[in-house]
Amino acid sequence: MRRRGFQQFGRTIRVDGGLKARSARGAIGESWWSKRFLDVLESFALGSRLARGRNYARIGQVLSLDVTAGLVRASVQGSRPRPYDVRIGLATYDEETWSRIEAALAEQALFSARLLAGEMPRQIETVFLSAEAPLFPMHIQDLAMECSCPDREVPCKHIAATFYLLAEAFDDDPFRILHWRGRDRQTLLDHLRRLRSGEAETLPGMPGRARSARGRRSNRSSRGTTEEPVRLGAAAALTEIREVGLEEAVDRYWVAPVPLPKRPPILDTDVDLLLRQLPPPPPALGGRELAERLRAYYAGFRPASSEPDA
Repeated sequence: MRRRGFQQFGRTIRVDGGLKARSARGAIGESWWSKRFLDVLESFALGSRLARGRNYARIGQVLSLDVTAGLVRASVQGSRPRPYDVRIGLATYDEETWSRIEAALAEQALFSARLLAGEMPRQIETVFLSAEAPLFPMHIQDLAMECSCPDREVPCKHIAATFYLLAEAFDDDPFRILHWRGRDRQTLLDHLRRLRSGEAETLPGMPGRARSARGRRSNRSSRGTTEEPVRLGAAAALTEIREVGLEEAVDRYWVAPVPLPKRPPILDTDVDLLLRQLPPPPPALGGRELAERLRAYYAGFRPASSEPDA
């Protein structure tokens, strides 16, 4: 790393070759998961303090960034000759918790496919919450932030700059979020492949109900039954119907494998919204008179307790 002879612009020593945010203006972060990460930080009332580090991130004052299990480390050049050491800690999850998460992810082919493709499925937060293990920090106290600079404010601009570069690192590789929580890419993908292919028995800490298809069949073989080949996709579904019965399988068909969060309605409008959005019907179909007749019929769908818009 080459410093420009410790030349100062204001109080900051500018450097060449630092890590620069790709966004020159506006918001930082491209993917939903990096934006979600920054939104979480801003929800901790860190907005003004985060903004202090945005310029640092854009001019390349962050010299290095490293994400490991439970710890992000960065080196940030400030106003002193020696760069500041930034450390941001986040609690990792134990094997039992990760086994629950992996079992839930493996039950959904779409989750596994997206992760194998290097993408973070939007519903993954729900999977983590159902395992009582949030993916992102829930409170400011979840983050252990340290910087060797003399600024007593937390986060200082050096930590804030690290957060922005970390968000872009999440854009490049979403598995860094999971690694921060304690599971590296290779281990996670290996476990998902084994669970999806039926090659894995119960992994350490995994609930017994989440055992693989091959594990269930080998148990039957130990009772004297000939071991059956592993079936995937539609064949596995048909096998399950034969084993548990059609009635039970149908009852479970519409049950989400991961509990869905309770969310309030996102749209509350009157029943004739469609009529108000469309132009009047042409005269050949009845014109405005037809629209008024339809509006009267639509009014019949309105709940008795509701009133039309004023």
